[in-house]
Amino acid sequence: MADALISASGLRKSFGPTAALRGIDLDVARGEVLAVMGPSGSGKSTLIHCLAGVLAPDEGTVTIDGTDLTSLSADARARFRLERIGFVFQFGQLLPDLSARDNVALPLLMGGARRRAAVATADHWLGRLGLADQAGKSPGDMSGGQAQRVAIARALATEPSVVFADEPTGSLDSLSAETVLEAMLEAARESATTVVLITHDARTAAHADREVIVRDGRLSGAAAVAR
Repeated sequence: MADALISASGLRKSFGPTAALRGIDLDVARGEVLAVMGPSGSGKSTLIHCLAGVLAPDEGTVTIDGTDLTSLSADARARFRLERIGFVFQFGQLLPDLSARDNVALPLLMGGARRRAAVATADHWLGRLGLADQAGKSPGDMSGGQAQRVAIARALATEPSVVFADEPTGSLDSLSAETVLEAMLEAARESATTVVLITHDARTAAHADREVIVRDGRLSGAAAVAR
């Protein structure tokens, strides 16, 4: 794929005698929203962790925006993730003792930004996600949908090349899930951020530009989603 932001080739990963990935090739275009589907234990989480540089594959390569993650040390991959990758998890994983503003500002501060600039960026993204009035609240004082939008703001605040979202609406009711998903994808598309979305839900996957299915450590098919 000529415009690929992410390019994976020949990915294999085993845990002891269990093969989780069995030779996966996958390209993800710049600005694309890709849904990764598959049953539990199919290897989709291992695939995402290898694509994001959390795990090093046993074989194969992963390149993101020209950087070969498989050639980097663990420390260099961690730095790359901090600067270039955003994550949204099923349960948000916000720090409960920090305000929404400080949760969003944290990765910017860890990356070396000055506090005033980090707070201004945090407030910008909270505002874009409809949370300007929640900036001073802790996660425990918010609804599940609001807290998940804070997690999305945190993922996008560093202007990453790609956001990996692992069942980002899996813990929400259907109405909140739809609101959160639409907010995430609208913000990502406005900033031309690539999104790789793990989901079990066909309705969630229908919001993506394309779907791939992982079964037994292999990609079993790919399809463009009609828009």
